[in-house]
Amino acid sequence: MPRDIALPRARIRHRPLRRATRLARFIDLLGLARQRRKLAELDDHLLRDLGLTRRQALEEAKRGFWDAPGHWRN
Repeated sequence: MPRDIALPRARIRHRPLRRATRLARFIDLLGLARQRRKLAELDDHLLRDLGLTRRQALEEAKRGFWDAPGHWRN
């Protein structure tokens, strides 16, 4: 017959998870900055395919990596 055995509770530390989450967020933001730089390097005909003007691409490229879209901030 099975018996319930009380095991000592392990302490759960949330810091590594939080740190990993912050690191992942930072990596995502660096990727965003890279994408913005690459957007500014595209030829005009490629920008037209995306529905953007050269001016819009350059304006987007000027934005800082911390200036992420609203849906990223959740």
